[in-house]
Amino acid sequence: MTFEYVSRSALENDNTIYLMTECLEFIRKNRIIFPAITTLERLIWESKEYAEKKIISTIAESLTIAQKSKLDEVLSLDHPNDKTKTLLAWLKEPTGFPSPDNFLKVVDKIEYIRKLNLETLKVNHLHQNRIIQIYKLGFRYEPYAFRRFDKDKRYTILAIFLLNLSKELTDKAFEIHDRQILNLLSKGRKAQEAIQKQNGKKLNEKVIHFANLGSALIKAKDEGIDPFDAIESIIDWSSFVSSVQEAQDLTRPADYDYLDLLEKRFSFLRRYTPTLVKSLEFRSTKSKEPLLDAINILHKLNETGKRKVPVDAPIEFISKRWKKHVFEKDGSINRHYYEMAVLTELRELREQVRAGDISVVGSKQYRDFEDYLFTKDEWINSINSTRLSVNTSFDEYMKERVNSLNERLDFVSGNFKTLENVSIKNGKISISRLEKDTPKEAKQLSTELYQMLPRVKLTDVLMDIADITGFHEQFTHASNNRKPDKDETILIMAALLGMGTNIGLSKMADATPGVTYKKLANISQWRMHDDAMIRAQATLVNFHNKLHLPCNWGDGTTSSSDGMRMQLGVSSLHADSNPHYGTGKGATIYRFTSDQFSSYYTKIINTNSRDATHVLDGLLNHETDLNIEEHYTDTAGYTDQVFGLTHLLGFKFAPRIRDISDIKLYTLNKANSYLNLENLMRGKVNENIIKENYEDILRLAHSIREGKVSSSLILGKLGSYSRQNSLSTALREMGKIEKSIFILDYISSEELRRKIQKGLNKGEAMNGLARAIFFGKQGQLRERTIQNQLQRASALNIIINAINIWNTLYLEKAIDYKKSADGNFQEALLANISPLGWEHINMLGEYSFKRSDNAIINGLRPLNIP
Repeated sequence: MTFEYVSRSALENDNTIYLMTECLEFIRKNRIIFPAITTLERLIWESKEYAEKKIISTIAESLTIAQKSKLDEVLSLDHPNDKTKTLLAWLKEPTGFPSPDNFLKVVDKIEYIRKLNLETLKVNHLHQNRIIQIYKLGFRYEPYAFRRFDKDKRYTILAIFLLNLSKELTDKAFEIHDRQILNLLSKGRKAQEAIQKQNGKKLNEKVIHFANLGSALIKAKDEGIDPFDAIESIIDWSSFVSSVQEAQDLTRPADYDYLDLLEKRFSFLRRYTPTLVKSLEFRSTKSKEPLLDAINILHKLNETGKRKVPVDAPIEFISKRWKKHVFEKDGSINRHYYEMAVLTELRELREQVRAGDISVVGSKQYRDFEDYLFTKDEWINSINSTRLSVNTSFDEYMKERVNSLNERLDFVSGNFKTLENVSIKNGKISISRLEKDTPKEAKQLSTELYQMLPRVKLTDVLMDIADITGFHEQFTHASNNRKPDKDETILIMAALLGMGTNIGLSKMADATPGVTYKKLANISQWRMHDDAMIRAQATLVNFHNKLHLPCNWGDGTTSSSDGMRMQLGVSSLHADSNPHYGTGKGATIYRFTSDQFSSYYTKIINTNSRDATHVLDGLLNHETDLNIEEHYTDTAGYTDQVFGLTHLLGFKFAPRIRDISDIKLYTLNKANSYLNLENLMRGKVNENIIKENYEDILRLAHSIREGKVSSSLILGKLGSYSRQNSLSTALREMGKIEKSIFILDYISSEELRRKIQKGLNKGEAMNGLARAIFFGKQGQLRERTIQNQLQRASALNIIINAINIWNTLYLEKAIDYKKSADGNFQEALLANISPLGWEHINMLGEYSFKRSDNAIINGLRPLNIP
């Protein structure tokens, strides 16, 4: 019975630690006598072996002889245009900067994989987690490593890798098109601005002439003077005629649009767009989609070589802005502008693609919306065991939320004049700035404690914390799960520092005696994978959580998240510019910080992506022991839909809202039911639409909770829906209830406002430490792919947590010394001490990982006591 359960689990996830945890939990629940540890280890090993054999046999049997032959060619043949690399190496190459040439390169890869016909693989029975694990493993293997496996295992890993790679490449191709259209429109705007700048002086002259002529004509009418004489008193007639002609040449369209300037860019688009309409297949949930019909027409025109667009070509999707250029004076269709209109509208249609109304065949990110959720039958079967925090009965849910909202409305309505540092006048909420409450004595104590901490090198911090916590043991080999030995541990520490300080592996090898770049590259590829980074981070966070001092800062149930914008020093598909952060393109490291100063989750997001989309990813997907119940963000971290989902998933969401004076409340009763608050009410929540979609909303939330789909992906799709979409609207209405409840709590409690402020301050302090550590390459990311950028961010996070633990341990030791020397030590001041100081840590110089045991006494170094 236990073997069967663990074997089923191994089909989902082959991580040894995960399986051991599942096994122990199963034994406890079923009250089975615990066997010897060697028996458990053998059971886990046999379960993993059984699961692997079953997956391999199923996949291998679904491959034809021709497919297996093609897979062998991927490993053995060189790329036709570059004999220095195999086909596998070519397929793995990063996409690079979004350009027409790179689009064609991506499509070449897609077409090559399509010829393998891997859609016939029997993978539907495989859990998505297992597919992702095999895909990541396949990405790491070089051809020589694949050849070491028996044929069936080699074909299985390679086939699953290529099948999923094709989906990612399809997403990248669509992203490149999106960037090209944005670039096209940007070039048009800039061309118009250049014309304006170039003709500025001439335009000013014409305006002066117009003003002078206007004044002369007004005077002529008032005094009865001949208007032509009045004009010639200002400018002679021939000069006037020439001036009018010059003015006509300087004019721009009446609506000051720049679409007329895009004609010159058409040839640039044609470098890739025929391949786009040929290679990417779009499908719609609607029976007829005019834009998709137009794409098919363009494809036929390209295939046949015809130039003229048929007179019956679909035009319903073309906006008024484009129509004046698409149609010629004789009513015919301008091919260039029709094609640009189609391609631009396809970019605008991207929001429908994101939402799932239109899907891209072979895509991972742009599938049909329903594909991401559990089916209705699956939801019905699991409804009694769901981990959602609300009642599955709509009536019970609504009754509870109505009571919660009305209770707060009644309180604020009856006490609005006595709310602490809050005033409500003329429908506006005004909240006084929070006064700083950190005692001077706390600052003095912090200075004294940090002066006692020993001066230490960053290398020693990592080695000390590895010895104390054993976090390095989580960097198991991606292929065989073997723990690192002593020499590999040193390489792991060196690689962590190379990536976490951003000096890179090459510079780290130069600065570390006995370490080579080849060794560091190998260790980073095989041991510093996502799962290992997450486990190592969780080990550090869990260790810190059990220490005594962090209890003064919080109990580990609240956290905050904040983005740290990083410039990208290389061309990357995912790099974007954001005027809010200055010039240059970049990405954002989005970090989650607990109330105990632990950094428990991090991810890389687009610099223009709203933080709110990613909040639930961190709350749901961290693998630490922290039980986060309440989460704080800045203004960019909230939307109505996030308010709704966080409540469904059991989290209290508490953002700091910048423009709270403009915030309005929603109610489920009439607005005039609450005296003094009528002007704050925007309207009633649409209860009917929530009721109509309640089951689907619960199914969506359940799919997120159980890991069927990430919250960031689904929130991105929901945010792309038109406001008329019932599911998106219903979740937004639910969010209005939660937001109104939160706002009422926020203005009622200065304690809550102060908690939010302190939580966000901890995240900002964390970013300060992160920038101090990440000093290499002027703090710029130089990695092209999100995966490699995330590896850097994760290494940085591990170093942050190592410093956090090291400081905490020595602060505890310094505090004990202070207590023994001072009988009047004020314990309450410890709540204001931060473990994020770094002035005593040397982050520069030669990096040595040799242990100096003479410096260690009872597990710790001696304090720096004057």
